[in-house]
Amino acid sequence: MIELKNISKLYDLGEVKVNALKDVNLKINRGEYVAIMGPSGSGKSTLMHILGILDSVSGGQYLLEDYDITSLPDKEQARIRNKHFGFIFQSFNLFPELSALENVMLPMSYAGISYRNRRSRAQELLEEVGLGHRMYHLPTMMSGGEQQRVAIARSLSNDPDLILADEPTGNLPSDKGEEIMVMLEKLNNKGVTVVMVTHNPEQGDRARRKISIRDGALFSDELIAQGI
Repeated sequence: MIELKNISKLYDLGEVKVNALKDVNLKINRGEYVAIMGPSGSGKSTLMHILGILDSVSGGQYLLEDYDITSLPDKEQARIRNKHFGFIFQSFNLFPELSALENVMLPMSYAGISYRNRRSRAQELLEEVGLGHRMYHLPTMMSGGEQQRVAIARSLSNDPDLILADEPTGNLPSDKGEEIMVMLEKLNNKGVTVVMVTHNPEQGDRARRKISIRDGALFSDELIAQGI
């Protein structure tokens, strides 16, 4: 599904240059559940941003279904991102002035889906994540766990091929974090490819494949026995 070839990412901070990623080679197959792990500053979030086409590369190739998207115009990359990827962030990234329903509808508006269809789809997704009773509530009226479930519903709105989750339980108490982990596992069991960044080793072990990154380079790549 995805292949990174000799990917590097250099941040030029004036007098300081940071090699966030160094010669990364990585393949992710359709249907996998991958955990990307590493200490703070290791490059795992940068790798996630590259995978999600949220940041440009400094060198190397990004192949999506064998098609090189590395140097595509920003508009075309945004179209691919909106159509094929769903994102879940640690800080939820919901629009505070929009209701749960409106937040879930938003990516579909960028995809050109009619108001009637995107409203119906958003209602269906919020029901699926157990928030049918919260559709018209603003994020400030919901708990962190509820906000993250809205974010998951939003990530699924355009029926993505890949879910990218960056520390999805980082701002949640353990019981609510467990709910999110179960939801991700259910999505993967339905065939959705999931790539999750986490610093939590227990959560990493729940994936089917675990990739460790250190100092911007891949350190290890292993299958998890219980997921095989």
